[in-house]
Amino acid sequence: MTPDEAGPLIYVIAGEPSGDALGGRLMQALKERTGGKVRFAGVGGEQMAAEGIESLVPLRELAVMGIIEVLPKARGIFRRVDQTVAEIRRLRPQAVVTIDSSGFTWRIAQRLREAGERLLLIHYVAPMVWAWRAGRARRMARWYDHLMTLLPFEPPYFTAVGLSCTYVGHPVVESGANRGDGPGFRARHDIGPDVTLVTVLPGSRGGEVRRHLPIFREAIGILRERYPNLRVAIPTVETVAEQIAAATVDWPAPVTILRGQREKYDAFAASNAAIAASGTVALELAMARLPAIVAYRLNALSFFLAKRLVKVRYVNLINLVVDQPVVPELLQSDANPARIASEIAKLLDDPAARERQAALSHTGLVALGLGDISPGLRAADEVLRLIAIRDPGLVAGTVKN
Repeated sequence: MTPDEAGPLIYVIAGEPSGDALGGRLMQALKERTGGKVRFAGVGGEQMAAEGIESLVPLRELAVMGIIEVLPKARGIFRRVDQTVAEIRRLRPQAVVTIDSSGFTWRIAQRLREAGERLLLIHYVAPMVWAWRAGRARRMARWYDHLMTLLPFEPPYFTAVGLSCTYVGHPVVESGANRGDGPGFRARHDIGPDVTLVTVLPGSRGGEVRRHLPIFREAIGILRERYPNLRVAIPTVETVAEQIAAATVDWPAPVTILRGQREKYDAFAASNAAIAASGTVALELAMARLPAIVAYRLNALSFFLAKRLVKVRYVNLINLVVDQPVVPELLQSDANPARIASEIAKLLDDPAARERQAALSHTGLVALGLGDISPGLRAADEVLRLIAIRDPGLVAGTVKN
């Protein structure tokens, strides 16, 4: 079979677990739309590997957040940029799709353009120019051919500076986070129906885990005094699984460490409440209708800088979309054990508070595409449309409607 008969080669790049999840769903959708006549290469993690990518770079090397945290790893990241650029130029894919992680992915796009490459470059997940650093929209327009956004209000920020842009919807609405098997989870892990189960999500990066786990541990200790039968579930990802397992051996309540998306969603369905670092997982919790709080700490200097740059009132996307504090946010010094335990106790003890959070979160999810065509399929259609503009024959014979 010739390369043309096998379908387009698409190089997909994700630099952290949330991007890996997006990449995995995009690859699934591209296979669906082409009847499997599509080829992949790139950089990703567990979910993209499950769809067939052999990652050029281990994802754990790239999953770093915070201005100060990045600096010690900068040389290694730059070396991985060089390697990725070299492989893209060797493979000559029909499209390069970079996903979020601008510190890594944008450097690749910039290097390709500086080398004179006219490959189709698509970025997936808009930078939050509506929150901070608006100048990034103009920078993107110099390198990329197209941008796919998760939020409906984002495209005008980019079309205004000449970057072609499409809203495709937020992938959380097709994640399956609302289809967990709670009774099955409790049965598998010997957790009785009367046990209070709290899911703890300290983050997917090493720095986040180091900052959050000691605080979350103390909060669990406080809660254990109030709920003697308390147990904890901690879903993990490849990048931090060993770190979390080592750090939770002496917790004040029994801990179950989980791997894999299905186990995570089953844990959500089985749990009574959740403590989460900010991020995509907060939207998954909303999909699962699991009452939660967001608690997050940055490195002190990173927070100092971010506080002076960020222009929005909330860090949780649900809160941003509905423009009210639906999910409690405890940031920096407020993210302390006593406050965390207090907010979780309110959710555990007050059915009305739980129901209010679930109802308003649903409103936010509808605004992000819940109930419409799947964002993964929308993104796949857009990628194939853009490839077809450049090479109509390559895509026309593969796309399945």
